[in-house]
This record gives sequence, C-alpha cells and structure tokens, in this order.
Amino acid sequence: MPVNQQFLLDNRPSGEAVTSNFKLVSSQTAALQEGQVLVCHHFLSLDPYMRGRMNDSKSYAVPQPLGQVMQGGTVGEVVESRSPLFQPGDKVVGMGGWQQYSVVDAAQPGALRKVDTTHVPLSHYLGAVGMPGVTAWYGLLKIIEPQAGQTVTVSAATGAVGSAFAALAKARGCRVVGIAGGPDKCKYAVDELGFDACIDYKLHPDAASLSKALKEACPKGIDGHFENVGGMVLDAVLSQMNAFGRIAVCGMIAGYDGKPLPITQPSLILLSRLKLQGFIVSEHMDVWPEALKELGTLVATAKLRPRESVAQGLEAAPEAFLGLLKGKNFGKQLVKLI
Repeated sequence: MPVNQQFLLDNRPSGEAVTSNFKLVSSQTAALQEGQVLVCHHFLSLDPYMRGRMNDSKSYAVPQPLGQVMQGGTVGEVVESRSPLFQPGDKVVGMGGWQQYSVVDAAQPGALRKVDTTHVPLSHYLGAVGMPGVTAWYGLLKIIEPQAGQTVTVSAATGAVGSAFAALAKARGCRVVGIAGGPDKCKYAVDELGFDACIDYKLHPDAASLSKALKEACPKGIDGHFENVGGMVLDAVLSQMNAFGRIAVCGMIAGYDGKPLPITQPSLILLSRLKLQGFIVSEHMDVWPEALKELGTLVATAKLRPRESVAQGLEAAPEAFLGLLKGKNFGKQLVKLI
C-alpha cells in the first residue's frame, strides 16, 4: 500500500485563516479490508464552506476535527478493490479529503459514486456537475422558483455555483445579472457564461453605490437572488428586490473570518414581503439525480462552460484555499494531485 501525504487541521484560526493552521504529514495507507476500495485522488475540491468548519462554533455541520485530514470533495480512480461494487480503473467522486489516497467502505451510502467521463471531464464532477452545480440548481428551482421573463441575480457570479446558476436560469428564460470582482471576471460572465450583465463590486465603495449599479442593470427590479457573499452585497440587493421576491442564501463568505454581518435595512424584508431562505444542499439528496442529469447535459452540450483555477500538487492546497477566500480564483478552485 502506498505512502500517503495528507493535510491536517493543526490549529483553529483566530480571525483570518493562515497557512500555519494546516500541517502536512505522511502516513502509511492501511491494507484493505473486505468491502473496501483504495482511491487515488486526481483532483481535490476547495470550497468556501471549509473556512466555516475550521471554527469551533455553532454551524450547520460539526467543526472540522483538529489533528484529522481536512475534509473535502475529491475525484479519482479506483486502484485496488475488495468490493464487487467497484473495479480498478473506475472513475469515482467522493469525500476523500486533502490527501493523495483514501480507503473507502464501498457499501456506505453516498461514500463513493462512479462517474462517466466520456462527455464530462472528471474535474467537472467537483464543480458544475457536482456539489456546487446542485447547490445552484436547488437554490434556483426550489427557493427562487423563477418564471420566464423575470430578473435574477447571483453574487460570486463566476465561481462554480454562480456559473451553473447562470446556465440554469437562462435555460428558463430569465434575465440573469451577476455580481463579481474585477473586469476580467465580469467580461467572462457576459461573453462566455451568458449573463445579460455583470457588475464589478470592486468599483463600488458601499451598498448605496452598488445598489445604483444594480438598478441600472435590473431596470424592472430583482425577482430572485442567490446569495453567496452577504454584507454590502446583500444590502444592495435587498434595496432592489421586487415585492414577493425570493432570496436563496447559500453562503456568507464575507463573514467567514468571524466578523458579524448585520443587514442594514431588515425592514425591507417586510416592506417587500420577501422570502429569504438559507439551505444546505447535502440535506436535499433526493434532488441530486435530477439536478446532475440536467447539469451534465448542459456541460456536454457546451451550454455551460465552467472555468477552473488549478493549483498543482497537494502542497499548494493551503495557499490556494486562502486565495479562494479572497477571490483570487477564477472559476472553480481545484488542486491537481497527479
């Protein structure tokens, strides 16, 4: 069995996360027991939710344990199997974590899933045709419930969730406006992802300025919004929401370092009779097959062309993760392990 390199959470952040919160170790991979498979990871997913789990505080999931492998999504190949469910060479997606190899109990529900790479690249199963894509699908269809002709917006527009959101919303006849950071991201959103407009939040010092830009881009107001950021962005969006608008809250990346994120005018929720609902996509596994089928078709037919930022080698994971939290990535952030 191979020697395995792993990143552990060594200590919890105080304020911003730093590279010294993580510790790189090597360990001998345990021999397979009956029913287990050995997976060699090709790509590791880096996602904003991981920052929240580094804190030892109340959240929707238990904190990442200290001294254990950082948890996260992976795609790779079965290299050895003692289970009839998988054969060597099978391409699989799972939650292998920040390490080169994982030993998986194959019969555990949801632990490992075979994927077809004929028309969808393996890495996309961590982004557009994976958890981020399903997140966009659920927030749009089950909370925002868009109708053709309505205007919908999304923050972190060019990330893995935002790019899938755009393709799904355009397929339903919506006007789609993104909020992203920087002219290159906004150009990509319009030229390649199909957004009708994209606003560079970095050009706006406060919510009032961003709200004015939203009003220009959304002259008929906003019917539905998908929130990944919070803070100033959410304040600006709330001021432009139409009556009976719907807001799906998926992330609050602006507050992951522990800073409070108060809403400046919560009265707008009442005045506009808004539905504002948070959700965790892993609590809705029943919709995954339907969502993944549509997302896979969008990618295979080039109606969704997600971009990826790829860091090379496991050693690059901490820096790439910290960069993700500051918006340095362009599209889905991955680490290539082989």
